[in-house]
Amino acid sequence: MGQTADRVMRDAPFVAATQPYRTELRAHCYRMLGAIDEAEDLVQETYLRAWRAWDSFQGRSSVRVWMHRIATNACLSALEGHPRRALPTGLGPPGDDPSQPVPEDHNVLWIHPLPDPADIATAKASLRLAMIASLQYLPPRQRAVLILRDVLGWQTSEVADALGMSTPATRSALQRARAKLAQVAPDEHDLIEPTEPEAQALLDGYIAAFEQADIHALEHLLRADATLEGTQSRTWFAGKAACLQYIRRYLDRPGDWRMIPTRANGQPAAAAYWHGRPYAIVVLTVAREGITAMTLFLDTTLFPRFGLPATAPPRKAPGSPLPEP
Repeated sequence: MGQTADRVMRDAPFVAATQPYRTELRAHCYRMLGAIDEAEDLVQETYLRAWRAWDSFQGRSSVRVWMHRIATNACLSALEGHPRRALPTGLGPPGDDPSQPVPEDHNVLWIHPLPDPADIATAKASLRLAMIASLQYLPPRQRAVLILRDVLGWQTSEVADALGMSTPATRSALQRARAKLAQVAPDEHDLIEPTEPEAQALLDGYIAAFEQADIHALEHLLRADATLEGTQSRTWFAGKAACLQYIRRYLDRPGDWRMIPTRANGQPAAAAYWHGRPYAIVVLTVAREGITAMTLFLDTTLFPRFGLPATAPPRKAPGSPLPEP
């Protein structure tokens, strides 16, 4: 009884001090790893390490900085010998024949989508799919330096101290990371947020086009340079014509598809059901001129993580607002 009481008294201050940072720690680990299940495992590992070290925490930094320091080093340990996660667009040029079946590839470690963290304090732009994919090009330590410095806004000296690096080495790593990111990251200056009316209209239109099997309606929604990719194959398609040619094969009859609006990575998204059964999480990249990218995550185990039902629910009226994450 005495030991239990002592533990409760010790745990209560720890929980009160650290619990407010769980959501942003999950986002931080997700940026590092590109996978939600691994990120959640690393958050658990972070809290375990922090709990064990709580009695020795001396307050030389804030609890938030201390927790991120522990999380970053846990991620670096997990990434040792870890292959790069990717999206199909990062693995080669686009496919040239949308009329042919795409070969599946189960040897690639795919990036996962992140259910939209509505209460996160740091910029959601750093969670967009294209940014997550770009970060995976960086060696883990450079990735950590860039995220701590440019996303979380730490001082270079704080980053160096957290990673056990000298300040000059940290500056050098940051310079290299920024240079690489400039090469691989797409220009996203014209993208719009999922809460904007234009984004809502594009998502509503996308859902209606699939549910009504209306390829012409979909054609009006896509920008000329739109891309289509799915995490089952290295093959992806670029340009409106190629995307539509591929999609047309899957639009047979109205009612075959049912879609539920959601959000992922700070972007509008939809959960796609084929004849009532889960099929994919579709994340859209949208600009005012139309949909610029469609990324399909063909992993039905993701549906529970998004709080989605195991079968398609009854239809709702068009224009219903996006659910809160």
